[in-house]
Amino acid sequence: MSEPLIAKKGPYEVELEPGIYWWCACGRSKDQPFCDGSHKGTDFQPVKFELTEKKKVWLCGCKHTADAPFCDGSHKQL
Repeated sequence: MSEPLIAKKGPYEVELEPGIYWWCACGRSKDQPFCDGSHKGTDFQPVKFELTEKKKVWLCGCKHTADAPFCDGSHKQL
């Protein structure tokens, strides 16, 4: 499997409403940190996640997290 592009060397802090979201795993989306379909033709698939309440979250920008879609600090090792 190929390596994802690093969209941002740090997390995206976003406040989200309840709902279903698709996190970009490839790093190619122009709508970071969310998927815009740019992964087509790659080995990557977006990660679906759901929030049941309004919440502030930190979504991984480096695409190397072990806790997708959430930042786990992996960007500090890049």
